Amino acid sequence: MAAHCPKVPFVKRLSALACCALFLASCSSKTPKSVVTPLPPVAKQPLPGKSQQDQTPVRGVWLATVSRLDWPPVNSINASSAESRNRQQQKALTDKLDELKSLGVNTVFFQVKPDGTALWPSKILPWSDMLTGKIGQDPGYDPLQFMLDEAHKRGMKVHAWFNPYRVSVNLKPGTEAELNRTLSMHPASVFVLHRDWVRTSGDRYVLDPGIPEARDWITSIVAEVVARYPVDGVQFDDYFYTESPGATLNDSETFRKYGQGFASKADWRRNNTEQLIEQVSRAIKQLKPEVEFGVSPAGVWRNRSFDPAGSDTRGAAAYDESYADTRRWVQQGLLDYIAPQLYWPFSRSAARYDVLANWWANVVKPTNTRLYIGIALYKVGEPSKKEPDWMVDGGVPELKKQLDLNEANPQINGTILFRESYLHQPQTQKAVSYLRSRWAQQ
Repeated sequence: MAAHCPKVPFVKRLSALACCALFLASCSSKTPKSVVTPLPPVAKQPLPGKSQQDQTPVRGVWLATVSRLDWPPVNSINASSAESRNRQQQKALTDKLDELKSLGVNTVFFQVKPDGTALWPSKILPWSDMLTGKIGQDPGYDPLQFMLDEAHKRGMKVHAWFNPYRVSVNLKPGTEAELNRTLSMHPASVFVLHRDWVRTSGDRYVLDPGIPEARDWITSIVAEVVARYPVDGVQFDDYFYTESPGATLNDSETFRKYGQGFASKADWRRNNTEQLIEQVSRAIKQLKPEVEFGVSPAGVWRNRSFDPAGSDTRGAAAYDESYADTRRWVQQGLLDYIAPQLYWPFSRSAARYDVLANWWANVVKPTNTRLYIGIALYKVGEPSKKEPDWMVDGGVPELKKQLDLNEANPQINGTILFRESYLHQPQTQKAVSYLRSRWAQQ
């Protein structure tokens, strides 16, 4: 690893930002330079040539690669040869795209960074073990490029979905050993290059969101993808500060170092999350203004019992639990779209679907931020004492009510299904047939 990192001044040109992104990969011995222009945030205008009125509604699906949930096929890892493995993976993906096309889906949210690894030949992240079974092993093709080529060929858009802070999905000794083995690779894992950025939280390794250099590093990864690939959008999921009882993030030292001037640690954490969103938003817009940037947060911003501006709900709130002030990001013009996860039926009193959908519609109304609603395909047909509606008539009546509301509210610009594999489950088939009859005709 080079001992000296060349200084790369930031200029408002795509090539400079792309180069900066690549330089960050090889400069582990020095603090990465920020790829962010020091400008105040400004409310963005609608995307060039688009308006909320003439935009085709998004009919989307999330396609997860973490733990091979949707793709690639688990058994492809044990194929007899790399050629056989890649054929199997590519056929599985094209089959999925054909099925999605027949269903009327027009946008795929493809998880390109499931953890601290990549599904493209990155200069910053090692190859994902989701593809070959081993972190850092070149699969022999570029899954992101393949997805873009095949989806665009079918007239579908692709948003690159990033999990910003996750380094690993567990804390097993085998996982740690595999991360350590990347030290001799180029690029190596952030786990070994910047061990001081890594914490444990929610029973996994994560980056500490309070460290400015870590946020710059994440921004450089997004910049690399946006500069090199014709993605239609970039999306972050809801994993910001992801703690669980007994597995909280120990960022006390980071707070002592960077938290001066904040009334509380919670306010400081929310500011950290917003800084990441702001600088990623700015980097994308400076590289390719036409690329959409969005976030898919937990569905409840805050409950009205805590904040008069909140929704009439009693659910886990992103503001208080993930330290993500998602409503403010919309008001500040930092996002092209927001896709809250409204994974409850109309009858769930603690978090009614209609209450939340209408609340979010009111939030985006005075802004240029579009609203897509994430709905819970994974619950359809599943027995539930608290949410029995998902079982009624194969979940079709509940699904119909949710889609009807989305289409009737002029502030709601689309629907995204969570997630792709559930389109193939026996319990969802009645709902999938209904979706096809509705979406494929539009």
